Amino acid sequence: MDSSDKRETNWERGVLERLALETVAEQRRRRRWGIFFKLLGFAYLSFIIYMLGDWSEPAERLADGKGYTALVSINGVIDAGGEASAEQIIPALQGAFADQAVRGVVLRVNSPGGSPVQAGMINDEIARLRAKRPDLPVAAVVEDMCASGGYYVAVAADRIYVDKASLVGSIGVLMDSFGFVGTMEKLGIERRLLAAGTSKGFLDPFSPQREGDVAHARTLLADIHQQFIEVVRKGRGDRLREVPELFSGLVWTGARSIELGLADDFGTVESVARDVFKAEEVRDFTQKRNFAERFAQRFGADMAESAIDALTRIGLR
Repeated sequence: MDSSDKRETNWERGVLERLALETVAEQRRRRRWGIFFKLLGFAYLSFIIYMLGDWSEPAERLADGKGYTALVSINGVIDAGGEASAEQIIPALQGAFADQAVRGVVLRVNSPGGSPVQAGMINDEIARLRAKRPDLPVAAVVEDMCASGGYYVAVAADRIYVDKASLVGSIGVLMDSFGFVGTMEKLGIERRLLAAGTSKGFLDPFSPQREGDVAHARTLLADIHQQFIEVVRKGRGDRLREVPELFSGLVWTGARSIELGLADDFGTVESVARDVFKAEEVRDFTQKRNFAERFAQRFGADMAESAIDALTRIGLR
């Protein structure tokens, strides 16, 4: 083999070696990127699992062997599907009553009211749980507001504690909607409503108000109002000063609510835990919605429910 053939052979070998080295290097780069994206995907999946889960500290653990106060918060409007729904509050109450380390349960109430059904379900469950464990005291602590449906829940407690400036009461029921008949006439819009059943268009906001509908609505409201009054009387007993305006739907300051027997004393979550239950450590049993539930709540079917609710609403508000 002459020198020219050797040079050509060496050149080809060099090219093949470089190609082989480039191939190996490319495979290594691909492996590194593959590992990177796998780690990235694993981190993303771990984040989703973390957000979907409930990683709160187990409530059953004893606090230095002394027991603790269980806290269940009722925040905002009491309605189905909300943060203060019976679906959210009842499991929290059940968990608190089932924990033998709990020395007392505090209901922290910040609510303007809401659904009489949801409030009634929570009130009934508190009564059921108290019957099963009568030795466990229950206190309601009012912060900013405990009105209407919020107060409906609070009266299930043994005692109610307030701040002097809290708003308490609103023992009444309302039904509200809008009437668009005059606006439709001005715009030249004709309402066409077909219904089977003489009262199927009950309180339709796009039709003239009928006296029979109004009378029936007042009957409904009176029935629910009387149920509310009976629950308050049962819960507060002879502590109530039944002045004429007590069940009129008015709200009172915390200081005045004590005078009327709607509340018992001034207090906070911390003072009740420390001075009343003698269990200073407070454990929060409130059910918290996870990421997926909050997402569904925000963008789910509640939009349709809200649209209907905007037209006609009934509740303890």
